[in-house]
Amino acid sequence: MATKPRTKAETLAWLRTIAGELSTQTLKRLEDTLPWYGDMPPSRRSAVGLVAQAGISSFIAWFDDPKSTPWIAADVFGAAPRELLRSVSLQQTLQLIRVTVEVVEERVKDGGEPLREAILLYSREIAFAAADVYARAAEARGLWDARLEALVVDSILSGEYDDELPSRIAALGWHGHGEVAVLVGTAPKLFDVDQVRRAARHMQADVLVGVQGNRLVVVIGRAEPRGSEPDDAVGTAPALTFLEIATQLEPHFGAGHLVLGHEVPNLVDAGKSAKAALAGFAVARSWRHAPRPVHADDLLPERALAGDPLARATLVHRIYRPLQAHSTELLTTLWSYLDNGRSLEATARELFVHPNTVRYRLKRVSDVIGWDATGAREALILQSALIIGSMSDHEAVPRRRSAS
Repeated sequence: MATKPRTKAETLAWLRTIAGELSTQTLKRLEDTLPWYGDMPPSRRSAVGLVAQAGISSFIAWFDDPKSTPWIAADVFGAAPRELLRSVSLQQTLQLIRVTVEVVEERVKDGGEPLREAILLYSREIAFAAADVYARAAEARGLWDARLEALVVDSILSGEYDDELPSRIAALGWHGHGEVAVLVGTAPKLFDVDQVRRAARHMQADVLVGVQGNRLVVVIGRAEPRGSEPDDAVGTAPALTFLEIATQLEPHFGAGHLVLGHEVPNLVDAGKSAKAALAGFAVARSWRHAPRPVHADDLLPERALAGDPLARATLVHRIYRPLQAHSTELLTTLWSYLDNGRSLEATARELFVHPNTVRYRLKRVSDVIGWDATGAREALILQSALIIGSMSDHEAVPRRRSAS
């Protein structure tokens, strides 16, 4: 004799009586089949269990009223603490849903075709609801990360550091280590920050990106190669220089000048590189044939004329003082060579030496400071250093006299 099918009211009453049993079986199945569930701390396992139990209770309520679909996500995932979304991935959540549905299906397989169809439909809706929850969380996290990144870049540009800056940088997932340089250019009309990040990753670099009006600022740091072993028999490619990285990032900037600040030891000192890059960007138009990108230190004369104290100090301490300390003979030869229009013969006549002696001394100058006076652009940098350095000498004399 065939069993009389249950009415919907009878099915609902039966489901409510076995809800606790279904929850218990689901938790046991989770522990038996999902390794990540067993590895969780007790508080997280309890939260996952709450989600599973809420899913079963929500299914019973939905079976009673299928029009309740819009509040499924809030009903199920609202039972767990918010941090669960950060510890359980979307893939793990879908595994949780699958296990729960399997347990319910096995237990109610004799409940009739309408109940089985309801389970399939509900599982689809809850899966979409889970995806929506994670998508909203990712969107909110992305907006928060963008605001946090803008705050960090602003702190670097202003040089105003506080005790919270390291934690903010860590929260952004910064993978950079060691040296840092800041790149400043014009923001394009359609800017895709993800493309910049992907390009940086391919060069074993990490970036912090900030857009300020029409200005695009990129803080570049070296990142450890991912997936490589330090003892790998196959040699790794040499690290790119910051100028090479900036050159490959150049297509992501808008039209106009692109200036790279000098290299600094770490992210904490990035403000110094940023100041140099910003100062160079402000005067780059004064160099008619400036390359793109251009080093901020190649714009030292223009920056110094614009009143940049960092440029003036750099010219004095990296060019004038080292030559002065090394040899007044080299300093005098360089000054004479530049005053005589970079003519070896005219310099030799003024100094009463052979032109080969002048040529030798100029090579020694290049060895000491790293700049070559025979090039037109570097000659301008060196002449600016001599002028500003001599001015600083005259400024220091009255102070020494007044102190005595």
